[in-house]
Amino acid sequence: MATAQQVKALIKSHASGDNDRFYSVALQLAAGEARSGNSKYAQALKALVDEGRGRSNDANVVPVASPKGDLAALLSVSYPKARLRDLAVERSTREALQRVLREQGKRSELRAHGLTPARRLLLVGPPGTGKTLSAAALAGETSLPLFSVRLDGLLTKYMGETAAKLRLVFEAMTLTRGVYLFDEVDALAGTREATNDVGEIRRVLNSFLQFLEQDSSDSIIVATSNLPNLLDRALFRRFDLTVEYALPTVFIAKKVIRNRLAPFDVSGISKTDWTRIGHATSGLNHAEITAAAEHAAKETVLSGSVAITAESVISALGDRRLADDH
Repeated sequence: MATAQQVKALIKSHASGDNDRFYSVALQLAAGEARSGNSKYAQALKALVDEGRGRSNDANVVPVASPKGDLAALLSVSYPKARLRDLAVERSTREALQRVLREQGKRSELRAHGLTPARRLLLVGPPGTGKTLSAAALAGETSLPLFSVRLDGLLTKYMGETAAKLRLVFEAMTLTRGVYLFDEVDALAGTREATNDVGEIRRVLNSFLQFLEQDSSDSIIVATSNLPNLLDRALFRRFDLTVEYALPTVFIAKKVIRNRLAPFDVSGISKTDWTRIGHATSGLNHAEITAAAEHAAKETVLSGSVAITAESVISALGDRRLADDH
């Protein structure tokens, strides 16, 4: 039920023509009804807000310049230009992300039939395989701001403070639609069965799970983990989709290199050379392969040339492997 302050805020914002404030308060009301168990009423309120905002067109969403007040220490915001085409990932991974985008683009139609569009994603896999970039691509494709949750500012030695900060983040999801990234969520959602765990950490996890369960915003939540086996199993049930990432195949590795070297002349690299380059990428992740391609490109520029050689790329890949071994 609306509080007196919320009713006053609705009237004031309507009278002053502040539509953004009006719809924000309305979404607060919807979130409150959802927490009280009135999910149908909450969905009806959100549908009215969607209709009023014309939010079927994401271009109408007005980005927020930066988080204010306490949120400034908890969230950092960016407006990525990345797209799905920028990702060099397995076909199944790309299709999962495309499915989320399709559902987000048709969320009003899905809700009209009592269906909820997927918007909570758990991305798991080795470091440097494109999980964080995927969150940026989702933001870029939907024209939404990307809010990265600062876990160092979120976690404190006092559970009550951490829970209060978590609540602020989830309230922000309701007030400002965006892509909210919990990168390397392991620190927040480690298994409660760990032998070195303490009661405070368990309570933080329980709060996180509760907020995920109660969240009824329109925002997209993305959590990433390099060590999914360390995550509490209850976390997986809170997400609509778990997307797996893997080290790149030879085909994808060569695509990563070609994409990064697109501004340069690679015509001198033969088919046989590309096969050699592909073998040299074995065991490296996307980030390492990209770094090697950039190193080869820099060496080419510094030498006064624009033509990339196979040897320069293979040498750079070898250097990355040596760095990993040490």
